[in-house]
Amino acid sequence: MAERQTNGVQSVQRALDLLTQVSEVPGGARLTDLAQSTGLAPSTVHRLLTTLENSGFVYADGLSNRWHVGQRAFAVGSAYTKQRSFVAPALPFLRRLRDATRETANLGVIEDGEVITLSQVESREIKRTISPPGGRVPVICSGMGKAIIATWEDDAIDRVIERHGLRAVTKRSLTSPAAVHEEIARIRSRGYALDDEEFVIGLRCVAAVVWGPSGDPACAISVSGLAARMTPQKVAETGETVKRLAAELTSVLGGRPPE
Repeated sequence: MAERQTNGVQSVQRALDLLTQVSEVPGGARLTDLAQSTGLAPSTVHRLLTTLENSGFVYADGLSNRWHVGQRAFAVGSAYTKQRSFVAPALPFLRRLRDATRETANLGVIEDGEVITLSQVESREIKRTISPPGGRVPVICSGMGKAIIATWEDDAIDRVIERHGLRAVTKRSLTSPAAVHEEIARIRSRGYALDDEEFVIGLRCVAAVVWGPSGDPACAISVSGLAARMTPQKVAETGETVKRLAAELTSVLGGRPPE
């Protein structure tokens, strides 16, 4: 019985891993590529995909023989954002951010040491996004992440560093606790955070925190764009715009900064 339970858990894990991989290929994933990336036999991959297909989590395109995320997976994923009551009210503010700056506007939260992008309004410029919806970025490499943790006590920030470390994603990433705290001090002083090519070289992100009714940070909103367009002057102007709209969204949500 124990062996059957172990096999059952393994099958579920393999199916979930396949679903994740299918979701990461915009044009659809080929069975042979999935088999190669997972190290599973093509027959095993096909069996697992068929099981997912029967439940509506994936579907196969008969013309291209590629597998895509199904409607059921979308519905399940959407339930996550529905639990976050600020996502829908934030959309008009993201559109205003995009229109005011002509850059991509984002909404994100912190979860287990990473920032998850929950919603996004893309700019119409070329190369316009740092992290797509559902994407994850290390907290210290993210403008939204830094905007949120800047509201925390210093010892709470130190615990995040101790638990998750400081990874040099790019040559501009912050890699020492002292550098992080210096950056946090700047954020607290000016009221907005900056990811200065710390996650993707050539891209900058300006972010501000949004407060919830309990006086805790609910989320953050940001603007991301090419560093060539996000000049120091535009960063400063965008920072003030993001701060203002974050404050307006805070008011709409019934939020308040702590006293």
